Amino acid sequence: MTKYQYTYFIHPYIIDESKYKMYILKLLKDRKCSYKTFEKEKDLDIYNFFLPAVRSYLFPTFELRGEKLRDFNDMKPEEQCKILEKDSVVHFNYNLAEDIQGKVGTENGIFFKIEGIEIICFNTGICFFTMKTHLENTNKFFDLLDFNYRFKGINSEFASLKAFENIKIQTDTFQDISDISELINQITGINTKLNNSQENLINSQFYTYSYVCVETSNWNEKTNFFNIENDFLKFANVLPSNYTSDFNKANLEHNLHIIEKFKYVKTTISKTSSNIMCSGIDTYNYTKLPYEYENQYFYTYILSLYKLILLMKLNDDFKSYDTIIKMKRKFIRFTKEIWDKDVTLDDTGSLYYKTLNKTLELDLLYEEIQNKYEVIYKDLNIEKNNNYYSIIVILLIFSLAFNTINIIFLMYYLS
Repeated sequence: MTKYQYTYFIHPYIIDESKYKMYILKLLKDRKCSYKTFEKEKDLDIYNFFLPAVRSYLFPTFELRGEKLRDFNDMKPEEQCKILEKDSVVHFNYNLAEDIQGKVGTENGIFFKIEGIEIICFNTGICFFTMKTHLENTNKFFDLLDFNYRFKGINSEFASLKAFENIKIQTDTFQDISDISELINQITGINTKLNNSQENLINSQFYTYSYVCVETSNWNEKTNFFNIENDFLKFANVLPSNYTSDFNKANLEHNLHIIEKFKYVKTTISKTSSNIMCSGIDTYNYTKLPYEYENQYFYTYILSLYKLILLMKLNDDFKSYDTIIKMKRKFIRFTKEIWDKDVTLDDTGSLYYKTLNKTLELDLLYEEIQNKYEVIYKDLNIEKNNNYYSIIVILLIFSLAFNTINIIFLMYYLS
């Protein structure tokens, strides 16, 4: 049984850098979008959690306050856009008319609310659509399992082909699954179509970021965690409640990392999800922890996903010799701005961030790009040297021919 839960579904998308300014302007002009600012007093936990360099990178608006903020709010969208396009990251809230209640399935379904939508855009054109959901009128753990499993695929092109997994939204606002997908398309814009190579960079399903606190009776000092371990592993891997295959411990160790720093809290990270499960035996687990997880740790997760997608994009772009110099500049800028920066001094936060990087294999990807660049750059230098030597040989031949003609001419003239 669950005491409290929520799930964020995250959809990354890429805006062409040449159209990034236009996209930000579009969001500024959208009446349903509001520019999100962070304030030290209101967001003190976030402010204290992140180290200055990363904090300035992820939340530039911490520096936008007082008269500066008032002046910014008085500006026209076009003037605001000129400022925001220079910021490393821009945040927007998408304002729904009211909490949107939906229902999974047609009978005895799972009711849920969409509690908030945030749009996070990095100035490289990599953006994230994030949607917070919360189940209503149920405290059954298997309802959460089924909801997370089904909902993560609603934006997939194959979702409508799987009738048994199809989500039906029964509200005045959203009639069916296509309305949710249409909302995503409206927010992400028409300029987000990728070429064939870039399609591999974006996961068609949502990344899943979920929190659940189970009742004390299900997990305490007298109750063996083994009794709920199978459900825990389903939750960690975003699998349905009726998943019956045996879990291979070796595969789990390879594909899933579990952080067990505290006795009654287990954080799991996979390639496409970050989920946390805790027990209500500790008051902190259902009061402070859910707040921290959807703020400090949530933005840490977004940062890691951003690094992953940017590195994948750079790796893909390195296939072209014509763009090598441009890619080198981007790679160096990325390295200086954020790659080698420590995120936080918080022990648990540092452990979470390191585990994220390990699970997503960011270090391996970074090293691969470094090695690829060195090889390509060496080839380019060899090619340049070969061209240089060819030019020298041609000049020498030309010079020799010219001198030979001069000698013949002089010999003929003197004779």
